[in-house]
Amino acid sequence: MRCESFVNSIKLKSRAKINLGIDVLKKRLDGYHEVKMVMQEIDFYDNIELVERRDGEEIQLYSHCPYIPRDDSNIAVKAAILIKEKFNIPWGLDIYLDKNIPVGAGLAGGSSNAAAVLRGLNHIWELNLSKEDLMEIGVQLGADVPFCIMGGAAIAEGIGEKLTAIQGLKNTWIVLVKPYISVSTVDVYRQLDLTKIKERPNIDGIVKAIKENNLYTLCSNMENVLETVTVMNYPIVSDLKKKMMGYQAIGSMMTGSGPTVFGIFKNYKQAKSAYNNLKIINRQTYMVQIYSKGNYHE
Repeated sequence: MRCESFVNSIKLKSRAKINLGIDVLKKRLDGYHEVKMVMQEIDFYDNIELVERRDGEEIQLYSHCPYIPRDDSNIAVKAAILIKEKFNIPWGLDIYLDKNIPVGAGLAGGSSNAAAVLRGLNHIWELNLSKEDLMEIGVQLGADVPFCIMGGAAIAEGIGEKLTAIQGLKNTWIVLVKPYISVSTVDVYRQLDLTKIKERPNIDGIVKAIKENNLYTLCSNMENVLETVTVMNYPIVSDLKKKMMGYQAIGSMMTGSGPTVFGIFKNYKQAKSAYNNLKIINRQTYMVQIYSKGNYHE
Protein backbone atom coordinates (compact mmCIF):
# COMPACT_ATOMS: atom_id res chain seq x y z
CA MET A 1 0.00 0.00 0.00
CA ARG A 2 1.10 3.56 -0.60
CA CYS A 3 -0.36 6.64 0.99
CA GLU A 4 0.13 9.99 -0.73
CA SER A 5 -1.39 13.03 0.97
CA PHE A 6 -5.14 12.37 0.86
CA VAL A 7 -5.09 9.35 -1.45
CA ASN A 8 -4.85 5.75 -0.38
CA SER A 9 -4.13 2.94 -2.80
CA ILE A 10 -3.24 -0.75 -2.67
CA LYS A 11 -2.13 -3.40 -5.13
CA LEU A 12 -3.31 -7.00 -4.74
CA LYS A 13 -3.05 -10.38 -6.43
CA SER A 14 -6.39 -11.95 -7.22
CA ARG A 15 -5.76 -15.70 -7.49
CA ALA A 16 -7.73 -18.38 -9.29
CA LYS A 17 -8.83 -21.74 -7.89
CA ILE A 18 -9.33 -25.26 -9.15
CA ASN A 19 -11.59 -27.97 -7.78
CA LEU A 20 -9.95 -31.28 -6.92
CA GLY A 21 -13.35 -32.89 -6.48
CA ILE A 22 -16.97 -31.82 -6.95
CA ASP A 23 -19.93 -33.81 -5.70
CA VAL A 24 -23.54 -32.64 -5.93
CA LEU A 25 -25.66 -34.18 -3.19
CA LYS A 26 -29.19 -32.89 -3.80
CA LYS A 27 -31.29 -30.04 -5.10
CA ARG A 28 -32.60 -27.74 -2.40
CA LEU A 29 -36.09 -26.27 -2.12
CA ASP A 30 -34.69 -22.81 -2.93
CA GLY A 31 -33.41 -24.08 -6.29
CA TYR A 32 -29.74 -24.24 -5.32
CA HIS A 33 -27.81 -27.50 -5.05
CA GLU A 34 -26.05 -28.94 -2.00
CA VAL A 35 -22.45 -29.65 -2.91
CA LYS A 36 -19.32 -31.07 -1.37
CA MET A 37 -16.09 -29.95 -2.99
CA VAL A 38 -12.38 -29.69 -2.45
CA MET A 39 -11.08 -26.29 -3.53
CA GLN A 40 -7.43 -25.43 -4.06
CA GLU A 41 -5.97 -22.01 -4.81
CA ILE A 42 -3.38 -21.72 -7.57
CA ASP A 43 -0.64 -19.17 -8.21
CA PHE A 44 -2.36 -17.78 -11.30
CA TYR A 45 -3.72 -14.32 -10.77
CA ASP A 46 -5.14 -11.04 -11.97
CA ASN A 47 -3.49 -7.85 -10.70
CA ILE A 48 -5.78 -5.32 -9.06
CA GLU A 49 -5.01 -1.79 -7.91
CA LEU A 50 -7.52 0.16 -5.84
CA VAL A 51 -7.14 3.94 -5.75
CA GLU A 52 -9.32 5.98 -3.43
CA ARG A 53 -11.00 9.03 -4.96
CA ARG A 54 -11.66 12.06 -2.76
CA ASP A 55 -13.08 14.18 -5.63
CA GLY A 56 -16.38 12.30 -5.81
CA GLU A 57 -18.22 9.13 -4.85
CA GLU A 58 -18.20 7.33 -8.21
CA ILE A 59 -16.76 3.82 -8.53
CA GLN A 60 -14.99 3.18 -11.84
CA LEU A 61 -13.38 0.03 -13.18
CA TYR A 62 -10.63 0.18 -15.80
CA SER A 63 -9.26 -2.84 -17.67
CA HIS A 64 -7.60 -3.74 -20.96
CA CYS A 65 -9.83 -6.84 -21.18
CA PRO A 66 -12.69 -6.27 -23.66
CA TYR A 67 -14.81 -9.15 -22.31
CA ILE A 68 -15.69 -7.79 -18.89
CA PRO A 69 -18.29 -5.17 -17.96
CA ARG A 70 -17.17 -1.92 -16.35
CA ASP A 71 -20.45 -1.09 -14.62
CA ASP A 72 -22.15 -2.50 -11.53
CA SER A 73 -22.85 -5.78 -13.30
CA ASN A 74 -19.17 -6.56 -12.63
CA ILE A 75 -18.81 -8.43 -9.34
CA ALA A 76 -15.70 -6.42 -8.39
CA VAL A 77 -17.69 -3.19 -8.70
CA LYS A 78 -20.54 -4.79 -6.76
CA ALA A 79 -18.07 -5.61 -3.97
CA ALA A 80 -16.92 -1.99 -3.77
CA ILE A 81 -20.50 -0.69 -3.75
CA LEU A 82 -21.46 -3.16 -1.02
CA ILE A 83 -18.61 -2.03 1.25
CA LYS A 84 -19.13 1.66 0.49
CA GLU A 85 -22.84 1.51 1.33
CA LYS A 86 -22.50 -0.82 4.33
CA PHE A 87 -19.97 1.45 6.05
CA ASN A 88 -21.17 4.83 4.71
CA ILE A 89 -17.85 5.60 2.99
CA PRO A 90 -18.07 9.11 1.45
CA TRP A 91 -15.35 8.61 -1.18
CA GLY A 92 -15.12 7.13 -4.65
CA LEU A 93 -12.83 4.44 -6.00
CA ASP A 94 -10.93 3.57 -9.15
CA ILE A 95 -10.39 -0.15 -9.75
CA TYR A 96 -7.61 -1.06 -12.18
CA LEU A 97 -7.88 -4.68 -13.28
CA ASP A 98 -5.08 -6.39 -15.19
CA LYS A 99 -6.91 -9.54 -16.32
CA ASN A 100 -4.94 -12.77 -16.78
CA ILE A 101 -7.44 -15.40 -15.62
CA PRO A 102 -9.73 -16.39 -18.52
CA VAL A 103 -13.32 -15.20 -18.27
CA GLY A 104 -16.05 -17.80 -17.73
CA ALA A 105 -13.52 -20.57 -17.22
CA GLY A 106 -14.54 -22.29 -13.98
CA LEU A 107 -11.52 -20.74 -12.23
CA ALA A 108 -13.44 -18.25 -10.03
CA GLY A 109 -11.74 -15.27 -11.66
CA GLY A 110 -14.65 -12.91 -11.00
CA SER A 111 -15.16 -14.15 -7.45
CA SER A 112 -11.45 -13.72 -6.82
CA ASN A 113 -11.62 -10.13 -8.09
CA ALA A 114 -14.49 -9.38 -5.71
CA ALA A 115 -12.59 -10.96 -2.82
CA ALA A 116 -9.52 -8.86 -3.59
CA VAL A 117 -11.62 -5.68 -3.60
CA LEU A 118 -13.10 -6.58 -0.21
CA ARG A 119 -9.66 -7.32 1.25
CA GLY A 120 -8.17 -4.16 -0.22
CA LEU A 121 -10.90 -1.83 0.95
CA ASN A 122 -10.78 -3.35 4.42
CA HIS A 123 -7.16 -2.19 4.46
CA ILE A 124 -7.24 1.27 2.88
CA TRP A 125 -10.48 2.29 4.56
CA GLU A 126 -9.30 0.88 7.92
CA LEU A 127 -12.46 -1.12 8.56
CA ASN A 128 -10.68 -3.64 10.83
CA LEU A 129 -12.85 -6.50 9.60
CA SER A 130 -11.74 -10.02 10.44
CA LYS A 131 -11.38 -12.74 7.81
CA GLU A 132 -14.69 -14.18 9.01
CA ASP A 133 -16.37 -10.76 8.71
CA LEU A 134 -15.16 -10.40 5.13
CA MET A 135 -16.27 -13.93 4.25
CA GLU A 136 -19.75 -13.20 5.63
CA ILE A 137 -19.95 -10.10 3.44
CA GLY A 138 -18.49 -11.97 0.48
CA VAL A 139 -21.16 -14.68 0.38
CA GLN A 140 -23.69 -11.95 -0.47
CA LEU A 141 -21.82 -11.57 -3.77
CA GLY A 142 -21.32 -15.23 -4.67
CA ALA A 143 -20.73 -18.68 -3.23
CA ASP A 144 -17.04 -18.78 -4.27
CA VAL A 145 -16.15 -15.37 -2.80
CA PRO A 146 -15.62 -16.54 0.81
CA PHE A 147 -13.10 -19.15 -0.36
CA CYS A 148 -11.30 -16.55 -2.47
CA ILE A 149 -11.01 -14.35 0.63
CA MET A 150 -9.63 -17.22 2.70
CA GLY A 151 -7.48 -18.86 -0.01
CA GLY A 152 -5.34 -21.93 0.51
CA ALA A 153 -7.37 -25.13 0.36
CA ALA A 154 -10.73 -26.09 1.82
CA ILE A 155 -13.65 -28.48 1.83
CA ALA A 156 -16.69 -26.50 0.65
CA GLU A 157 -20.22 -27.55 1.56
CA GLY A 158 -23.72 -26.08 1.47
CA ILE A 159 -23.88 -24.14 -1.80
CA GLY A 160 -20.12 -23.79 -1.54
CA GLU A 161 -20.04 -21.17 1.21
CA LYS A 162 -19.50 -23.45 4.23
CA LEU A 163 -15.74 -23.85 4.37
CA THR A 164 -13.43 -26.08 6.35
CA ALA A 165 -9.77 -25.17 5.86
CA ILE A 166 -7.48 -28.09 5.07
CA GLN A 167 -3.82 -28.51 4.31
CA GLY A 168 -3.17 -27.68 0.67
CA LEU A 169 -0.90 -29.26 -1.91
CA LYS A 170 2.74 -28.22 -1.99
CA ASN A 171 5.21 -27.69 -4.83
CA THR A 172 2.83 -29.10 -7.40
CA TRP A 173 2.79 -28.12 -11.08
CA ILE A 174 -0.42 -28.06 -13.06
CA VAL A 175 -1.33 -27.19 -16.65
CA LEU A 176 -4.61 -25.48 -17.48
CA VAL A 177 -6.34 -25.42 -20.86
CA LYS A 178 -9.37 -23.19 -21.46
CA PRO A 179 -11.07 -24.18 -24.75
CA TYR A 180 -12.74 -21.53 -26.91
CA ILE A 181 -16.22 -22.05 -25.51
CA SER A 182 -18.26 -20.56 -22.70
CA VAL A 183 -20.28 -22.60 -20.25
CA SER A 184 -23.21 -21.35 -18.18
CA THR A 185 -23.04 -22.66 -14.61
CA VAL A 186 -26.79 -22.14 -14.26
CA ASP A 187 -27.46 -24.23 -17.37
CA VAL A 188 -25.12 -27.01 -16.20
CA TYR A 189 -26.92 -27.35 -12.87
CA ARG A 190 -30.31 -27.13 -14.61
CA GLN A 191 -29.39 -30.07 -16.86
CA LEU A 192 -27.77 -32.14 -14.10
CA ASP A 193 -29.59 -35.42 -13.47
CA LEU A 194 -28.50 -36.72 -10.07
CA THR A 195 -30.01 -40.16 -10.76
CA LYS A 196 -27.58 -40.73 -13.63
CA ILE A 197 -24.35 -39.97 -11.76
CA LYS A 198 -22.31 -43.16 -11.56
CA GLU A 199 -18.93 -41.91 -10.38
CA ARG A 200 -18.41 -39.53 -7.48
CA PRO A 201 -15.27 -38.14 -5.88
CA ASN A 202 -13.88 -39.66 -2.72
CA ILE A 203 -13.62 -36.42 -0.75
CA ASP A 204 -12.08 -38.06 2.33
CA GLY A 205 -9.58 -39.86 0.09
CA ILE A 206 -8.67 -36.59 -1.61
CA VAL A 207 -8.09 -34.81 1.71
CA LYS A 208 -5.97 -37.70 3.01
CA ALA A 209 -3.91 -37.79 -0.20
CA ILE A 210 -3.29 -34.03 -0.02
CA LYS A 211 -2.12 -34.37 3.59
CA GLU A 212 0.29 -37.11 2.53
CA ASN A 213 1.23 -35.17 -0.64
CA ASN A 214 0.49 -38.35 -2.62
CA LEU A 215 -0.43 -37.13 -6.10
CA TYR A 216 -1.21 -40.59 -7.45
CA THR A 217 -3.76 -41.36 -4.75
CA LEU A 218 -5.17 -37.84 -5.08
CA CYS A 219 -5.75 -38.22 -8.80
CA SER A 220 -7.33 -41.67 -8.42
CA ASN A 221 -9.94 -40.14 -6.09
CA MET A 222 -10.70 -37.01 -8.15
CA GLU A 223 -14.05 -36.68 -9.89
CA ASN A 224 -16.29 -33.81 -11.01
CA VAL A 225 -19.93 -34.85 -11.38
CA LEU A 226 -20.67 -31.70 -13.41
CA GLU A 227 -18.64 -33.22 -16.23
CA THR A 228 -21.63 -35.48 -16.95
CA VAL A 229 -23.38 -32.40 -18.36
CA THR A 230 -20.52 -30.33 -19.76
CA VAL A 231 -18.83 -33.21 -21.60
CA MET A 232 -22.14 -34.19 -23.19
CA ASN A 233 -22.59 -30.64 -24.53
CA TYR A 234 -18.92 -29.98 -25.27
CA PRO A 235 -16.95 -33.13 -26.18
CA ILE A 236 -13.76 -31.04 -26.41
CA VAL A 237 -13.57 -31.21 -22.60
CA SER A 238 -13.18 -34.99 -22.78
CA ASP A 239 -10.71 -34.64 -25.66
CA LEU A 240 -8.54 -32.26 -23.62
CA LYS A 241 -8.52 -34.62 -20.64
CA LYS A 242 -7.30 -37.43 -22.90
CA LYS A 243 -4.60 -35.20 -24.39
CA MET A 244 -3.51 -34.12 -20.91
CA MET A 245 -3.14 -37.75 -19.85
CA GLY A 246 -1.33 -38.52 -23.09
CA TYR A 247 1.23 -35.87 -22.14
CA GLN A 248 1.97 -37.71 -18.85
CA ALA A 249 -0.42 -36.01 -16.45
CA ILE A 250 -0.96 -38.11 -13.32
CA GLY A 251 -4.60 -37.06 -13.40
CA SER A 252 -6.85 -34.64 -15.29
CA MET A 253 -10.25 -33.13 -14.54
CA MET A 254 -12.55 -30.26 -15.44
CA THR A 255 -12.68 -27.50 -12.83
CA GLY A 256 -15.98 -25.96 -11.73
CA SER A 257 -18.73 -26.21 -14.34
CA GLY A 258 -16.02 -25.86 -16.97
CA PRO A 259 -14.83 -25.61 -19.54
CA THR A 260 -11.24 -25.39 -18.24
CA VAL A 261 -9.40 -28.70 -17.91
CA PHE A 262 -6.35 -29.12 -15.68
CA GLY A 263 -3.67 -31.76 -15.42
CA ILE A 264 -1.52 -32.54 -12.38
CA PHE A 265 2.10 -33.43 -13.12
CA LYS A 266 4.86 -35.24 -11.28
CA ASN A 267 7.45 -32.53 -11.92
CA TYR A 268 8.29 -29.32 -13.74
CA LYS A 269 9.83 -31.06 -16.75
CA GLN A 270 6.74 -33.12 -17.56
CA ALA A 271 4.43 -30.15 -16.98
CA LYS A 272 6.55 -27.97 -19.25
CA SER A 273 6.48 -30.58 -22.03
CA ALA A 274 2.70 -30.87 -21.80
CA TYR A 275 2.34 -27.09 -21.74
CA ASN A 276 4.48 -26.67 -24.86
CA ASN A 277 2.46 -29.26 -26.79
CA LEU A 278 -0.98 -28.08 -25.66
CA LYS A 279 -0.14 -24.43 -26.28
CA ILE A 280 0.23 -25.26 -29.98
CA ILE A 281 -3.43 -26.30 -30.25
CA ASN A 282 -4.93 -23.89 -27.72
CA ARG A 283 -3.67 -20.37 -27.00
CA GLN A 284 -5.33 -20.25 -23.56
CA THR A 285 -2.94 -22.76 -22.03
CA TYR A 286 -1.17 -21.98 -18.76
CA MET A 287 1.42 -23.66 -16.55
CA VAL A 288 1.18 -22.71 -12.89
CA GLN A 289 1.91 -23.91 -9.39
CA ILE A 290 -0.40 -24.64 -6.49
CA TYR A 291 -0.70 -21.86 -3.88
CA SER A 292 -1.58 -22.83 -0.31
CA LYS A 293 -0.47 -19.87 1.80
CA GLY A 294 -3.85 -18.11 1.99
CA ASN A 295 -4.75 -14.51 1.21
CA TYR A 296 -6.06 -12.63 4.21
CA HIS A 297 -2.73 -11.42 5.61
CA GLU A 298 -1.14 -10.48 2.28
